[in-house]
Amino acid sequence: MNDFTLNAEVRSDLGKGASRRLRRLASLVPAVVYGGDKAPESISMLAKEVAKLLENEAAYSHIIELNVGGTKQNVIIKALQRHPAKGHVMHADFVRVVAGQKLTAIVPVHFVGEEAPIKKGGEVSHVTSEIEVTCLPKDLPEFIEVDLSKAEIGDIIHMSDLKAPKGVEFVALAHGDDKAVANVHAPRVAPEEDAAEEGAAE
Repeated sequence: MNDFTLNAEVRSDLGKGASRRLRRLASLVPAVVYGGDKAPESISMLAKEVAKLLENEAAYSHIIELNVGGTKQNVIIKALQRHPAKGHVMHADFVRVVAGQKLTAIVPVHFVGEEAPIKKGGEVSHVTSEIEVTCLPKDLPEFIEVDLSKAEIGDIIHMSDLKAPKGVEFVALAHGDDKAVANVHAPRVAPEEDAAEEGAAE
C-alpha cells in the first residue's frame, strides 16, 4: 500500500504570472511532472496537502501516488523550490516512476552510534545530510544509515565506507567521487588547556 498520495489538477494557465496568481489566490503550488514516455505535464496542488506530505521526511525519497484529475501515476520528488524567508514550497518538479526502469533520487542520511566517538572526546561533523542514489523503484530506500559507533577521533567517513542497500548504487561513487559523509575531530580546545588558561587568568 502506498501511504504517500497527492491530489493535483492539470494546469493550463502557464507562465510566471500565472504561477504567482495560483499561489496568491488559491493557495496552490504549481508543479511539473517529467519523465517516462509522456510529455511534461503542468499541474497544481493544494499548498496545505504538499506541506502535510513533506512533514514526513520519508516523502522526499519515497514513491508518491499522484492523482491528477482522476488519473493516477507514481512519481518521486526531483526538486522543490522554497520561499527564501518563509520556507514554504513555491514550485515542485516530479519525475514519473516506471517499473523496471532505474531512477535517480536524493535520499536522506541517518547518523547512528554518534555517542561512541563523543564519549572518546571527539566531536562529530556531518558533511552531508543526503545522498543521490540510483536503483529500481522497488529498491528505493527511505534513508541511508551511517554507523559511527566504531569511529575514532581523526576518522573521515566516506561514501565507500557505507553499506549501500541491496540494488542501490551511490551516484557520486559511480563517477569516481568518494565524497566525505562525516568526520570525527578533536575539540578545538582541549578541556585541560581551558582549565590551565582559567588558572593563569586568575
